[in-house]
Amino acid sequence: MSKSATSRPQALILLSSARTLHLSEPVDHPGLPTGFFLVEVAAVLAQFEKDYDFILATPDGKPPQIDMNGLGLNFMGGKNTGTVAARTTIQNAQKGFTPEGLRKKNPKLVKRRNAELALSRRHLGRISVSAPLPKTDKEAISIRDEVVASFEALPEMKYFSIQELIEKHRDPNTPFSLQDLAFVHMPGGHGPMVDFHDNPWMGELLHSLRENRVPISLICHGPVALTSAKYRITGDGEVITNTEHALKGAKITTFAQMAERIVLASQYPKVPGKRTRLPYFVDVALKDAGYNVSLALNPSGVKVVWDEKHGLLTGNGPQAIDVQAARLAKIVQSRS
Repeated sequence: MSKSATSRPQALILLSSARTLHLSEPVDHPGLPTGFFLVEVAAVLAQFEKDYDFILATPDGKPPQIDMNGLGLNFMGGKNTGTVAARTTIQNAQKGFTPEGLRKKNPKLVKRRNAELALSRRHLGRISVSAPLPKTDKEAISIRDEVVASFEALPEMKYFSIQELIEKHRDPNTPFSLQDLAFVHMPGGHGPMVDFHDNPWMGELLHSLRENRVPISLICHGPVALTSAKYRITGDGEVITNTEHALKGAKITTFAQMAERIVLASQYPKVPGKRTRLPYFVDVALKDAGYNVSLALNPSGVKVVWDEKHGLLTGNGPQAIDVQAARLAKIVQSRS
């Protein structure tokens, strides 16, 4: 974890370790299995693995969990995710549909998913995969056992907690410094709504990264971490709240409420036969926290925003990850 141990630059991959997303409706629901979206981290790993080493972290230091709903082939279309989702939905609805048949019709999507799973096995180690939901994509369910087994066969990687990273950064006797990081990337999925949101240690990390001029990349639900920026933590562990903080007013984007409502009405989070609602919408929470939130007019459209003043790069969902990873590479290169 120090520059003395490697000549390669280092980057921080910060993942949610949340396992359950609680709902506001139905009120008696135990919560949905959740995690991070594979595609939203794998594209960054692919962009940088040749020349960079990755430090892994989660808010509490526990291993993360892949949201299996993000393994659906419809999320492997990059900037064409909207078109791909429409096509695979039609194919799924055809008489005689089989998971094998869908894979044969979409070899490029299968190839990307296989490559991204391989990337994750290389870099993330032994992690779990969320349980399927009633409306989880059937093709994704068909590969779950194989994916689970492939991760269970791996050694466990070290995941630092945010508190550990801050304490190492502050300790003059350790070689680690946030200043040495090339960038930080935080992917989405619904997991960040649980443990990135309203988290004092996350707030301290964000400000420490900003103060050390480390680019911060967040995508999809990941930007909800910025709701934590009202917090700082002193060296004595005291939590200080300041709503007029240095990141307030930053220009960002995120997963839009309109897109979330579509997902809740018809896709995997939908509780069959019940009105389904999350505790909050990420874009609303960010606007309420004082950010300048810009959303794509088309829910499946690509939107990536770089706020150079605040060092924040944000994207609106899996459709934006390829564009965001390429933009992040240019930002890092320009700062090297």
